[in-house]
Amino acid sequence: MSKDSHSEDLEHIDVEGTRVESPEAMIALGREIGEGLEAGTVLALQGDLGAGKTHFTKGLAAGLGCSSEVTSPTFTLVHEYQGGRLPLYHFDFYRMESEEEVLRVGWDEYLDEDGILVIEWPDKFPGLMPAAVIRFTFEHDCGGRVVRRIQD
Repeated sequence: MSKDSHSEDLEHIDVEGTRVESPEAMIALGREIGEGLEAGTVLALQGDLGAGKTHFTKGLAAGLGCSSEVTSPTFTLVHEYQGGRLPLYHFDFYRMESEEEVLRVGWDEYLDEDGILVIEWPDKFPGLMPAAVIRFTFEHDCGGRVVRRIQD
């Protein structure tokens, strides 16, 4: 995907949202976006349980060329996926209780890496999000999902 088509895809999600009908389609959407991401990108994924955040991240990893199986980091707090054109660091703040706990898992060091950071449940600790974060919401919608980009 060229940088121009990547920008157009993000614009489409931003303005209208994108309806996603299946887990496979969510993975495909993530893959498409992942192909255009640059080092240092931070993505914040907000949405209820089961809204598609982890499937989207599976697609991001595929778009980056990571061949590892992507799973939710709910119990491990962070997963690292190497082997693609950029590493992917997948955080889940759902079970974290404080900003200090996030910092103890190396948050600041991950922000300095030349990879892609994906954070599920970023609204728990908004003060830790960098200024240049790209935010998406994932919503249940009549059996499907709607993904929207949030403008700050």
